Amino acid sequence: MNRLTRRSILGSALAAGVAGRAAASSWPDRPVSWIVPFPAGGGSDMFARPIAARVGDILGQSMVIENRAGAGGTVGTAVAARAAPDGYTLLLGDTGLTYAPMVYPKAGFDFDRDFAPIAAFGRVPYALVINPSRVNAANLEAFIAAAKAKPESIDIGSAGLGTVTHLAIGLFENRAGIKLTHVPYRGGAPMLQDLLAGQIGAAFVLVNAVAGYVNSGKLRALGVANRRRDALLPDVPTMHEAGLADFRMTIWFGLFAPKRTPDAVLDRLHGAVQQALVDEGVKKLWAEQGARVELESRAQFADFVARETERWSRIAKAANVQME
Repeated sequence: MNRLTRRSILGSALAAGVAGRAAASSWPDRPVSWIVPFPAGGGSDMFARPIAARVGDILGQSMVIENRAGAGGTVGTAVAARAAPDGYTLLLGDTGLTYAPMVYPKAGFDFDRDFAPIAAFGRVPYALVINPSRVNAANLEAFIAAAKAKPESIDIGSAGLGTVTHLAIGLFENRAGIKLTHVPYRGGAPMLQDLLAGQIGAAFVLVNAVAGYVNSGKLRALGVANRRRDALLPDVPTMHEAGLADFRMTIWFGLFAPKRTPDAVLDRLHGAVQQALVDEGVKKLWAEQGARVELESRAQFADFVARETERWSRIAKAANVQME
């Protein structure tokens, strides 16, 4: 009986492997949807579109971006989690989605349970930026002093409730011993527009999105939230150098598929993304955006995501951020 059982299990495994390879050989035979769970024009969208276009060229099929924003990215992510695991619905994931179930108890997905990591795209740090016409602070020390002198007098925007920038604000307040007035937006693009217009005084913004405004003098960067200075803002100190020790906030982007998507399909996607990342046009664009290119195996990326999930869950707990 045991021998028959082992044969049955082996036969089922072999059949599944053959079916997976067969699915991969014909995949993709129609357009593939890439769900970006944030608004068009934001950081995630900015990285998804050039990679999707190049992957589409490599695989010979259209990669269609679908922006499904809402609730810190959880709306679109939940849609992707419920999609058929056939390789025709993918997710552009980022840092914020690893801890989302902790921040949003009704998120509707568990990132580790529901998604299979495919490939990393790159990483970009945040900078704390102010509009000097709204906030009079020459550096981070002066900003913190002003916030301590008049609690809640400085408006600071985030890309949305429960997003990385929301957590960054909570952690920043906790570490600096200050209280700011949080103004949440529906994405990084509208937040940046209001920062430029002086509707808010400060924000944590990706360096690639804000470098031009800082270099032109329209905005002032007080610190880059990374271990080292950024090539796009070489004269801006790190937050550590500016006086707030070991304060790091970076965002990474990567591609995911619903769990149980055939490994053969995931391998083809991983290979296509790796090819796209070494494309000269993509490399040039990434350099302009201040992004570090990541060339990792699927297993390496999965390990990285697991470590990030643990780290950001700790940050979410420390920042005491939880949404209904």
